[in-house]
Amino acid sequence: MDKFIELTGVAAPLHMDNVDTDMIIPKQFLKTIKRTGLGAGLFHELRHTHEGERIEDFVLHHPHYENAEILVTGKNFGCGSSREHAPWALLDFGIRCVIAESFADIFYNNCFKNGILPIAVHNDHVARLLEHAGRGANATLTVNLEDQTVTGHDHGIIEFDVDPFRKHCLLNGLDDIGLTMEKAAHIDNHEDSLRQRHPWLWR
Repeated sequence: MDKFIELTGVAAPLHMDNVDTDMIIPKQFLKTIKRTGLGAGLFHELRHTHEGERIEDFVLHHPHYENAEILVTGKNFGCGSSREHAPWALLDFGIRCVIAESFADIFYNNCFKNGILPIAVHNDHVARLLEHAGRGANATLTVNLEDQTVTGHDHGIIEFDVDPFRKHCLLNGLDDIGLTMEKAAHIDNHEDSLRQRHPWLWR
């Protein structure tokens, strides 16, 4: 998993509340367990008509936001089913940080496990960041996880909270496998000890 320390990137404004995981990545794209290739299905039903035509005025189709790395949106983002494909799709599209008033718990946890930083801030801050993100080509934000700050176009700083353990994992690029591998020496020592005490287990 890639480390997340500081990110300066284009922020896209998505003026919506209660964006569920089926909106983020519709069910027809869940036939794979690969984490790649899902970016094409991200927000598919918001980006396309029933006939498959591109909806050109959807925010991520706008030339200023096609390479957005930060998404600023409303409250209760990621609600609905627990599908992990939702953060996979966001990451595959290039989104490394989602800033919202609130998140659904499972989606919030899945983001950290997949290298995405979800930031929950007060609705006044969301409104301010949506205004920043609405600047099109100038919609750049800097997110610093070490300092727990978001710096906008006007150099104003918004502080955010994050669980210390989750912060450690993101700063060091540790998913569940990475955390386990950090303890590899302890696991080896335990297995050696067990092998000596109960050799019959290893026959």
